[in-house]
Amino acid sequence: MIIKKRFFKVPVYIVAEQQADPLTKDLYLCELAEIMINRDTLWSENVKLDNHLLIFCTRGEGIVQIADDLVPFCQNQYCIIPEGFTVKIQTGTSDPSVFYFCKFNGEKSKIMEKDFTVVRDLIPSVDNMVANRIMLFDELFNNLTKGFFNANYKYINLTFGHLLATFIYASKTSDDFLEEQNPGINRAIQFMEQNLDKKLILNDISDEAGYSPSYLTTLFRKKTGYSPLSYFSHLKISKASEYLDFSKFKIKEISFMLGYSDPYYFSKDFQKKIGLSPRNYRKRVVGKN
Repeated sequence: MIIKKRFFKVPVYIVAEQQADPLTKDLYLCELAEIMINRDTLWSENVKLDNHLLIFCTRGEGIVQIADDLVPFCQNQYCIIPEGFTVKIQTGTSDPSVFYFCKFNGEKSKIMEKDFTVVRDLIPSVDNMVANRIMLFDELFNNLTKGFFNANYKYINLTFGHLLATFIYASKTSDDFLEEQNPGINRAIQFMEQNLDKKLILNDISDEAGYSPSYLTTLFRKKTGYSPLSYFSHLKISKASEYLDFSKFKIKEISFMLGYSDPYYFSKDFQKKIGLSPRNYRKRVVGKN
């Protein structure tokens, strides 16, 4: 038995307006549902999806079939299925399962497709994000019932963008996920954060991570977009900005506190990354007082 606890389908003419609106055409919500499915039940639309589909399980367990692939799911897991696929859900033998379904589309969603979880990437949600997600779902349902005026739908779509980001990106950048998937990378970052006053070399960081220097560099660049030493330099400049904003240390003192042996090189590095010299950066803060 399938029970739609809450359901809202955005009218076709509203979708057309969203596709034409510069603010919403990149990402817009088409359908939102909270569905309860009893144990040992097969749910399927039996048609190819005409929009992307986010499925989030908040209770129960079972199997998601996407094309010919079968993937087990359980509470607080999700997947995002791109348009053009067919999907079926077979619930297990436990109590009724509860799902949120979001159908969405937009020009930006085509860019994000590489980050969609299709079959083998069902990732458990990070615990501290679950409550926030439910609040965002509630906010969407509450506003969908308020009417079809333009400002409301702009707010709905911006809220949905926030919700989608908590699935696609938050789990990939959380400390829990990083520790589980790349413990060496996490150790390397913590080591750098604890040694901002030192002049570390790559071997120091790779030894702490437990990887060879070349493998650490490859893995680190893949996960962060930076080499380890470049990342370390950005951490130092970020800390320097904090000192300039909230302390009365001289610029020369700050450079030594962050492991720079040459204050001139520190100023040059700061200017390159921030776009202002340390002196002008501090003046900008003083000028606001």
